Amino acid sequence: MSPEIQLNPSQREVADRVITALAGPQARLRPDQETAVATLATPGSRALVVQATGWGKSAVYWAATAVLRAAGGGPTLIVSPLLSLMRDQVAAATRGGLRAATLNSSNIDEWSTIEADLAAGDLDVLLVSPERLANPGFGRRVLDALAGRLGLVVIDEAHAISDWGHDFRPDYRRVADVLQQLNPQTSVLATTATANARVTDDVATQLGAGNTLVLRGPLARKSLHLNVIDGLSPIERYGWVADQLPALPGSGIVYVLTVADADRLVTAVKALHGDDYPVAAYTGQLSADERHRLEDDLLANRVKSLVATSALGMGFDKPDLGFVVHVGAPPSPVSYYQQVGRAGRALDEAVVVLLASAMDEAVWEYFATATIPDPARMERLLAAMEEAGGPVSVPQLEARTGMRRTRVELMCKQLAVDGAVDRTADGWVLTGRGWTYDAEHYAGVLAVRRREADIMRSYIGGRDCLMKLLTQALDDPLAADCGRCSVCRGELTPGLAAAVPGPALGAISAALRRQAQLLEPRKMWPGGAFGSRGRIPAGQLAEPGRVLAFADAPQWGDTLAAARTGDDAARDELTQAAVAVLADWGRAGIRPDLICALDLGTGIATDLAARLRAVGRREGTDFPVTPGPGPGRDANGAAEAVHWRDRLGPAPAFGGASVLLVIDETTSTWPITLAAAALAEAGAGAVLPLLIHQSV
Repeated sequence: MSPEIQLNPSQREVADRVITALAGPQARLRPDQETAVATLATPGSRALVVQATGWGKSAVYWAATAVLRAAGGGPTLIVSPLLSLMRDQVAAATRGGLRAATLNSSNIDEWSTIEADLAAGDLDVLLVSPERLANPGFGRRVLDALAGRLGLVVIDEAHAISDWGHDFRPDYRRVADVLQQLNPQTSVLATTATANARVTDDVATQLGAGNTLVLRGPLARKSLHLNVIDGLSPIERYGWVADQLPALPGSGIVYVLTVADADRLVTAVKALHGDDYPVAAYTGQLSADERHRLEDDLLANRVKSLVATSALGMGFDKPDLGFVVHVGAPPSPVSYYQQVGRAGRALDEAVVVLLASAMDEAVWEYFATATIPDPARMERLLAAMEEAGGPVSVPQLEARTGMRRTRVELMCKQLAVDGAVDRTADGWVLTGRGWTYDAEHYAGVLAVRRREADIMRSYIGGRDCLMKLLTQALDDPLAADCGRCSVCRGELTPGLAAAVPGPALGAISAALRRQAQLLEPRKMWPGGAFGSRGRIPAGQLAEPGRVLAFADAPQWGDTLAAARTGDDAARDELTQAAVAVLADWGRAGIRPDLICALDLGTGIATDLAARLRAVGRREGTDFPVTPGPGPGRDANGAAEAVHWRDRLGPAPAFGGASVLLVIDETTSTWPITLAAAALAEAGAGAVLPLLIHQSV
């Protein structure tokens, strides 16, 4: 290390004080960490640190903050992606003797106090999310107040800046806008554990300086024992986790792809081991307080495992995490490496298992294309903005374009990244710079994502050492055989089983089939092209209903597929489940007088309604539906409601009777809402929806 990038004695004393407070009296910055800190202590410097999880990237920005503040520099702004990560970072900064705070959606009541402390110079560190950076009000109040005063900007999980990366977030590109407005003397640090050479080059370019220091280190993790088990059916994967969980070392994380999977897998585990077994679902739908409680439970080993979506990922720091299991493969080896990197940071050995499935490939393709702009849709959105003639909100754009609100919001952010639109306090506006679809760029991005999918196929197929495949995907020049994975060993880690006992599968399937999901009725008309808006009158609302199979429901997958083809045994299974659900409703005092089928195209609702009439000795008739294609996945609520309003025929008249409405399959539930209102207007009493399959 050359003298010009070493800390001087007084700087080293400050840095050592922070590091010993964080890691113990003997802890010191390693030479590569000191190189980064010394670089950042130079005004206007840029550094990109690409190092394995557990290397100590956060130690660099805490030490650099302390050094800069001791020299009279301004506070540090850290852009961080997850609330759980921010909470851990505030705690770490405090242990290091720094005054830190965060502004995020979970602490709105504290904002005014924090902003006052920031203005008074009483804060050393402010942590914000990229979404907060993109908020015009935040920019006006906070960033303008910090203009010219920032000592350091830290971009954590910086791979999310690059659309070449596995976790691109358009809001992260707002960081580049902040960098352009910085005092030239402000230093900038970007950190990540998951960037290949292309992403590294892109991030370094975006940092805005030609002399960015890039520190890359070896990425292989010697403590991890990687394993792949392929060929299990969806229900067998649930069975494997439930059966093997007690044998896995310590406590850990089981990653799933959807919220529904998290809830169902917890049910599966408890079906085998009892309701008191210490396992819980962790998803982004939980409140911040509940997520914090679950994180603390895992940190303290009060739970064997959290069954989590990717909401529990970047930044979660449990050094003794004993295992990570994936039920379904992520679309990128880079994102997979990041998640398994949670395990074994302070352990000699940790177990990692991927339970792969052929169905994962459909998920990969969705994620590969989800953030690629569609030129026709973009032009439709831009035309709607031009027609508005001024600031326009996302709900207004949804109504004008007929596209779903979530898609409209993503497209606005993508257009903002390209400079075609801007977000103001009053809404989105055109900048006048125009927008052109960069076909060559996006073709390249898509090609990269599909190459990553090919690497995951190689990983699942065991075509080479598993650790080598992951580190090669990150362009690690030191990638080599690990000698510990299931490919190198030629067998699974001792103690792991490849098969699932039949009785376990039976118990899990039965438990999952007993848990019909609640179907909450829609309470508001969509407005827009539909016309009617506001609350649906109480007399036209459906009652809370039930869903037999939600999303890909592994306990129902084969049965549903067979039922659609007319298989009698499969339809018997659906009938038995429906009868059990009706018995549960009956115990709650709810008993339908008549049974009506609303068949939207598969035929299974008509058949199930007829079978239930026979079992329950009830009468009824079917709701007429004009055959035809669906409204399309991009249709917003108003457009979908219009579609189904036009498809539904006159409602049968049931003269005050309560009606069980049996529906085959829908995503949005708008046909159920409209049919229930029509039945009520035709004189029916309570309408009880029984949805066979709610697709997503």
